[in-house]
Amino acid sequence: MSDFAVETNALGRVFKDGNVQALKGVSLQVPRGQVFGLLGPNGSGKTTMIRILSTTLAPTSGSATVDGFDVVKQADDVRRRIGLAGQFATVDENLTGFENLRMIGSLNHLKKSYVVARAHELLERFNLAEAGNRMLKGYSGGMRRRLDLAAALMANPPILFLDEPTTGLDPQSRQDLWTIIEQLVEEGTTVLLTTQYLEEADRLAKQLVVLDKGSIIAQGTSAELKATLGTTVLVLTFETTADARRGFELVMNLTQKKANIDGTIVELTLEDGPRAAADALRRLDAENIPVAGLSLREPSLDDVFLTLTGSRPDEEVVVDTKKARKAH
Repeated sequence: MSDFAVETNALGRVFKDGNVQALKGVSLQVPRGQVFGLLGPNGSGKTTMIRILSTTLAPTSGSATVDGFDVVKQADDVRRRIGLAGQFATVDENLTGFENLRMIGSLNHLKKSYVVARAHELLERFNLAEAGNRMLKGYSGGMRRRLDLAAALMANPPILFLDEPTTGLDPQSRQDLWTIIEQLVEEGTTVLLTTQYLEEADRLAKQLVVLDKGSIIAQGTSAELKATLGTTVLVLTFETTADARRGFELVMNLTQKKANIDGTIVELTLEDGPRAAADALRRLDAENIPVAGLSLREPSLDDVFLTLTGSRPDEEVVVDTKKARKAH
């Protein structure tokens, strides 16, 4: 048995309607028994990757295996070893919680006695036992997401694909789901997680891959990715956007990294934060540009993301299919 739960080799996918290359030769290895995070802006290829690995979409080039089975040639074997929870709950709101789990068990051709026992076990585990006989129409968003994850676990799969599982949840529901995911990993489950919540990736994922426009642009642990930026982030807040633009021009060369401006806020990643902060204030004071606020902090995954991709994780990446067709 391979040490890796998931392996891809030069995986590619082109969508013919517009000739958009969603994945461009992606190779990665997901170790067993941990959370492996896929980060990237909308349109980066995360969901395409999950669809290929879960056998709902065929690759155009390259290969992939899940638990040692080829996703194209041995798709049935792959499906028996995975659970999948997508961006939106796939449960039926016209059924009760218990009926949803029983339906999933039947679709997986599991024994009736096992299905009943497993459904009750999962309802209890996901704090849904009291709501198990209620129609999903009365469930909150967090309850539906928990039930969706429970449904993905009906067959007790060793590998779980979670495609932005906490999208739209309130902070408490998100924390609850994180705790459940951590418990699953402690029990030996391998989780491949796509997310736009960098706090989520920071907490859960042991290894991270950053995708952008279908390619891997960075990979490593959270600490390793943060270390590529420098030791300190200098945040300057100005009273007006005009002052921020003037200030940005004055201080941007204090770092060899990319400096960022967003409205009235300017951020720079630095190796020597205190010295650079003092230098920045001297330059701004000499030009009579008032500073409303200044802070120094450690780099975050959000800083890494912005530096690598040029956008925040939740910003939309729009692909011009007309240009793609002409270029092709």
